[in-house]
Amino acid sequence: MTADPVPGRSLVTTRAIRDLVRSATLSVYGVSGFAGGGPIGRLLERFRLAHPGLHVEVGRTLAVDLQLTVAYGLPIAEVARQVEVAVRYTLHHALGREPDRVTIRIGHLRHEHGIAPAGSVPATTDPRASDLAASGTDVA
Repeated sequence: MTADPVPGRSLVTTRAIRDLVRSATLSVYGVSGFAGGGPIGRLLERFRLAHPGLHVEVGRTLAVDLQLTVAYGLPIAEVARQVEVAVRYTLHHALGREPDRVTIRIGHLRHEHGIAPAGSVPATTDPRASDLAASGTDVA
């Protein structure tokens, strides 16, 4: 075995990248699963025929689009930021390449047991369009 690295190439399938993204996403606290597809999408996912809520584009650019279900009561922007960091780190560690784009959409909020949904208590401040820009994140 040599101490010097041997140059070469590796072939990574889209399915392998999708599996990496899936495990990185589901490992983040607050992510309950992927949204989208409804009952038919869940059935297709069970038979590994489709992956609703998870789309990976591989080519000159590497793009990841996620539609997630997040647990109610957690800060959504922070969960989305943690997902982005986990996906970028996992792909960089496994492939030596970070994705060019990670798009995260929150499709549903899941009410976990023991956490009551907000009642009729009005919010003290309504969010404004400039709040996202002022937060320093690019989560949509």
